[in-house]
Amino acid sequence: MIGLLNYGAGNVGSVLKAIKHLGHSAEVVDTPESLRAAERIVFPGQGHFGTMMRALEERRLLGPLRDLLAAGTPFLGICLGLQALYESSEEAPETPGLAVLPGRVTRFQGVFKVPHVGWSQLEIRRPSTLFQGVADGSFVYFCHSYYGPITEKSSAVTHYGQTFAAGLEMENICGVQFHPEKSGDVGLRVLGNFLALGERTENYEL
Repeated sequence: MIGLLNYGAGNVGSVLKAIKHLGHSAEVVDTPESLRAAERIVFPGQGHFGTMMRALEERRLLGPLRDLLAAGTPFLGICLGLQALYESSEEAPETPGLAVLPGRVTRFQGVFKVPHVGWSQLEIRRPSTLFQGVADGSFVYFCHSYYGPITEKSSAVTHYGQTFAAGLEMENICGVQFHPEKSGDVGLRVLGNFLALGERTENYEL
C-alpha cells in the first residue's frame, strides 16, 4: 500500500490525484497504525517546519516514521517533506528535524523575490533512479521560502539566488524540493520513478 502521510497541512489531494493518474492506488495515512501498514510513503509537506514536526509528534506519527525509514521502507519527501529530512531549520531553530541529512534548512537571501514560486531548471548532479529519464535542464515547479543545503546525497540542484538541493536519493529515502504533482510530465516521471523504486523503470510510460 502507498501511504500519503497526512499531518493536517500537506497537499495530499493533488498528490493522490497524480498517483492515481499513474495507475496506482494510495491511501491517506494519519494514524500510527495506518502508517505502519504502508509499503511506500509519500510525504507532501506544506506550511511551517515547526508546526509540521510538532504535528507529527502530537499525532504519534514521528516514532513510526523514524522506524520505517530505518527499516528500509521507500520514502519520498516533497517540498517541506524534503526539508524534514535535515537536522533543523531556521524557520523553527529549536525544533529538530529527522536528521537523516546533515545541515540546517535556511531562508533565501538576496535580490530574488521570496518565496521562490514558479518554474526553474534542474541540474542533474549524479546518476539517480529518481531522475531516470529526466533531461538535465528540465523545468519543474517550486513554491518555497526555505531551502536545504547540498550534501553528497543530492542528486539534483536548482539555482535561485543560491544553489540548493532540489532532489536527493539515498538507498530507500528520496526527496524533492519541487512539486512533482504540479510539474507536468517531468514531475510525473519523477513520481513514477519513485513508485517503481527497486524495480525496473526503463520501460515506464507516462
